[in-house]
Amino acid sequence: MRIKNVVFALALTLPGVAAAHAFVQGERVPAVGINDDGELIWQHDKFSYRPWNSARLPGKVRVIQHIAGRSSSKEKNAALIEAIKAAGFPRDRYQTTTLVNTDDEIPGTGMFVRSSIRNNKRQYPWSQFIVDNQGSAKKVW
Repeated sequence: MRIKNVVFALALTLPGVAAAHAFVQGERVPAVGINDDGELIWQHDKFSYRPWNSARLPGKVRVIQHIAGRSSSKEKNAALIEAIKAAGFPRDRYQTTTLVNTDDEIPGTGMFVRSSIRNNKRQYPWSQFIVDNQGSAKKVW
C-alpha cells in the first residue's frame, strides 16, 4: 500500500519537472543558429541549404514547430497543419517555420525524412523548413 502512494505522488510531480519549452510570451525565443544544413531553399527547381538563425525571425507572426526527424512526427502534427491551412493566414504577415531535428531520426530513415521535407517545401514554398543535423535547437530550446 505504501509503494502505491509513493508511485502516485511521484507521478503527480513529474509533469512539473519536464518543461516543453523555455519560451516567454511576448519575448524573443532564445537565439539558435543552425549551420549544418540549415534552411532548405528551393529555387529554379533545385534544392540548397543556407545557415539559419532564429534572430532572423522578427517581422511576421509564426508558428514554430520543432519536431523529430521521424515519419510519425509529421502524422502527429497533421491536424495542426490542416488547421493552419484552413485559417488562410496572409502570407505577407504569417509564416510556419518547421525545424526538423534529423539528429533524432531512426537510423536508416534519413533518406525518407529528407524526401518528405523536400516534398513539403515544393508543396508549400512560402513555409520555412530547417534541417537541424546536430540537434542545436533542441539543446538551446
